[in-house]
This record gives sequence, structure tokens and C-alpha cells, in this order.
Amino acid sequence: MSAPGGPAAKTERLLNLVLCLLYTRRPLTKSTIRRLVPQYGAAASDEAFDRMFERDKDELRELGIPLVTEETSSIWEDETGYRIDQREYALPEISFEPDELAVLGLASRTWAHASLAGPAAQALRKLKASGIERDSESLIGIEPRLRTSEPAFDDAKNAVVTRRELQFAYRTGGEGETRQRHVQPWGLASWHGRWYLTGHDLDRDAPRVFRLSRISGPVKAIGPVNAFDVPADHRPRDMIRTTVGEQHPQQATVRAREGRGLSLRRRAATVTDAGEGWSELTVVFTDAEAFADEVTGYGPDVVVLEPAEVREAVVRRLEGAAHAHRGLVRAEGEQR
Repeated sequence: MSAPGGPAAKTERLLNLVLCLLYTRRPLTKSTIRRLVPQYGAAASDEAFDRMFERDKDELRELGIPLVTEETSSIWEDETGYRIDQREYALPEISFEPDELAVLGLASRTWAHASLAGPAAQALRKLKASGIERDSESLIGIEPRLRTSEPAFDDAKNAVVTRRELQFAYRTGGEGETRQRHVQPWGLASWHGRWYLTGHDLDRDAPRVFRLSRISGPVKAIGPVNAFDVPADHRPRDMIRTTVGEQHPQQATVRAREGRGLSLRRRAATVTDAGEGWSELTVVFTDAEAFADEVTGYGPDVVVLEPAEVREAVVRRLEGAAHAHRGLVRAEGEQR
């Protein structure tokens, strides 16, 4: 639930105003607009409504919405009326070149495993409904992925947008110790396939970078919206690159059952017979957490021998899945 007067409430008010002015055949006076837009009717006073309406008019014009001001004649005097010119507001017929359609298709596939997968698919359905078909053949072999599978992604993103402070448990990269963090979130960015949160660590009173995959448990937004200012010169990717640094290739040794772990086999530097239906592979990786995610997806068919960092990361994921499964089974049993 969004705070009163927060970004969500403002967006809803502007949307109601646009709908009100877009579908009227004649200019509407301020008094009529106040009656038709619920948020204006709830204004504490005429002065509060006037200030809100003036700000909203300016914002609509900044967004490029063609707000038209016209004089309306009434019994007593001429009064200013407002409407949105539908001819100026409506988009012209859109056509795409083959290479542009290819890029649109590529963008939709990029978000296939992300929190924006739904909107991306919806956008393609709208294009198809308009008679526009994308060229899927020209992109065979290109499979980009921008993953946001980390449970903390949505909560972190919302806190960045609304500028609310966050509390969460964070596991450090070295010894794996988990500690509580209290952060003013500044930005989110992807770096080498992993998502990072930048911000000001209030407990340490210093800027910090947090990898989302190392956040344990729920992320709690606390306090009001717009509680702090983000530095004007803040660049999330620059801060992440400076803090995290470039990632260097490493080598892992894994065992895979015959006919399993095909993606690992394709890029393995060496594959040898380990006997009893198993193969031993040496695979190059750059990010231990991302590699652990991939290996965990194969379940019992792939086992990490080394390095210990990846092996422990896989074990941690499997234990978490087992714990979640036991909790689900317990809950189903209680319901019966």
C-alpha cells in the first residue's frame, strides 16, 4: 500500500486527469475537473486544490501531453477551460523496418527470465494485434538474458524509486557471515550478469555496494518516502565497477552424469570419463554465485568438486530448497 501523496498516488491522480481531459468534447472548467477527479475532490481546501492542479498541469506539459487552454462562455462570465487535443495526443501509425523488429524481439527475449517478462510479452502482443510481425529467423543463435531472479529485486527497486530506507540481512563474500544492514538505497545496476544495490550504509556511515544474491531473508522498507537525497553525481555502474572490480576467469572441476549437464559439456575445456556413468569436466567461470545457480539447476546430476567456494554455494542453495520444501509439506499437512 502506497503512502498518501506518494509516487503511486500522484501517478493515479495524473492518469485520472488525463482520462478526464482526453475524453471530453468540450473544455472543462476547474470546478468541473475538481468534481470529476477524486483526488482533487479530497483536497483540504480550495488553495490546496489550486496548487495541486497547477503542478499537475505543468507536469503534463513537461511529459509532452498536449494540454489545451480555451475560454468557455458561461452565464456570468468567461471562464478558462481545459482539454487534451486527441489528434495531437494520439500516436501516428507506426511502422518498423526489419532490423528494428529484430531489435524489439531481441529486447523481449532479454527479459524472458526477469520481472519485466510480463510487460515485454504484452508489448509484443500489442504489436502483433496491430498486424506487425517480428522477424524471429534473423536472430537464431542469439539468446540474451537479463535475469532478475533474486527475491530482493522488486523490494530494492521500489525503495530506490520511492527513496525509502531499507533493512536486510546481508551475507559477506569472504567468510559468509550474515549481518543486518540499514541502507539508504541510491540505485540498481547489473554488472557482469549480477544485480547490485548501491547506497549509503547508515551503520557504517559510508557508501556501499550490495550484491542482491547475498541478501538473506525479507527486505524491509522503513520510514517515509523521499526520506533522503541521492547524490547528483551518483553513477551506480561506476560505483559498482570501482568497488567490485573486473571479474577474472576461474576454473571449476565438476562431475556430470552421462547425457546430463549439456550446457556445461559444450563449453568445458576438458571432458574425461570418470567411470560408472559419470564424466569429469573442467569448466571456466567468472562469477561463483552465477555458476552455482547454473549447477544447482541440474540437481543431483552435476556435482562440484572444486573450488570450495562454488561447492559451498551449491550446498547452500540445495539446503535452502530442501528447507522450503519441508515447510511446504508441513503447511499442506496442517491444512488437511
